[in-house]
Amino acid sequence: MLLSSVRNLKKEIFMTFEEKDIIYPPVHPGTDRTFIRFYDGEIDLNSVFYSAEKETLPQRIFVTDTSVASLPALHSFLDFFRGEDFSHPKIEPGFVGKRGKDVLLILGAGEPYKTIESVLAIVKAALDNNGQRSAVFVGIGGGVITDMTAFAASIFKRGAHCELVPTTLLSMVDAAIGGKTGCDFDSYKNMIGSFFPAQKIHICPAFIESLSAREYRSGMAELVKTVLLYEPEFFERIEKNPEALNDRKGSLIKEGIRICVNAKAKVVEQDLTEKNIRMQLNLGHTFGHALESMSGLGVVAHGDGVAWGMARAADLSQHLGLCTKEYADRVKKCLASFGWETSPVHSEMKKKYGSDEEIAKILLNAMKKDKKNSSSKIRFILQSNVGETVITEVPESDILSVLK
Repeated sequence: MLLSSVRNLKKEIFMTFEEKDIIYPPVHPGTDRTFIRFYDGEIDLNSVFYSAEKETLPQRIFVTDTSVASLPALHSFLDFFRGEDFSHPKIEPGFVGKRGKDVLLILGAGEPYKTIESVLAIVKAALDNNGQRSAVFVGIGGGVITDMTAFAASIFKRGAHCELVPTTLLSMVDAAIGGKTGCDFDSYKNMIGSFFPAQKIHICPAFIESLSAREYRSGMAELVKTVLLYEPEFFERIEKNPEALNDRKGSLIKEGIRICVNAKAKVVEQDLTEKNIRMQLNLGHTFGHALESMSGLGVVAHGDGVAWGMARAADLSQHLGLCTKEYADRVKKCLASFGWETSPVHSEMKKKYGSDEEIAKILLNAMKKDKKNSSSKIRFILQSNVGETVITEVPESDILSVLK
């Protein structure tokens, strides 16, 4: 009896089978192209979104945060929205207003609000106001708002439409471009998300005049990263005169924004879902995301984390023999000229944890959870020179060597 059962079990394990496959076209990312508009002069979102006849326009779900909603430049736009009691918009998290068929949602500002709960609040605002798949989700804000709004659009009824108005330098040169969407989860950066490009991106450089020094510096890091990757001549210009970028109304920063948009657009056209060359855009991010996560999301600004990460990547490149000491020092000197930390142990980690050894191991463990890894090894974007970039996996011992 027992032998018979064993034989039957073995027979089940070695079953034969026939196979039928279903062939699918590539999943459509919501749009087949993105139109990027650069605006000069003062900000007027009424002209951007309400210049056409109302009857011809789809429903829009506008999403912003309390910080952006407080800007004087947005008052004339927001004043047309009314709450349920027909009152003027309240600049507070959770406010939902209507302007005809259009909806406005105001969320809390900053990285602590980049959560799945905020994404679902966007979805709920659309559902509560009879949103259809033809609706356009419009994110007006920095990278947190543009990431979450586009993510909400990608999951709403399996895909609505999306437009973005980046209001920070970081979102203009990086976050809003290229279709990466998502939110943080369980204290880790951007663990939930999708690839869902916006149909239109409206870039108004005048927004950067209102940024805090911290926000402006954060965006500058992504600009420096991009020119390190693709624009040696522009990097040399800012390397020699970093103060020139402090003129927020000047032609140099506007030129820098266009350079970054064009560079990222060229990369994304070739590799939307980050299978090859788009990985280069993560220069400094593996180190930087670990720092952001382990210091406490929002403690270190994203750009500050990326800048520190670029310094660590420069030292790692030198350690592995990919670049000279002179090049690593050159990169770190440029980063320091903008006020970013470049030492192996970041000051915010020293405040929170014990020894340098412990900090290095904590950061290493965070890097192991990085979504960009394709195996148990940790992938890094490194450089041998400006414009000469290497994608490689690095042993843990080498990573630890540049973290303490």
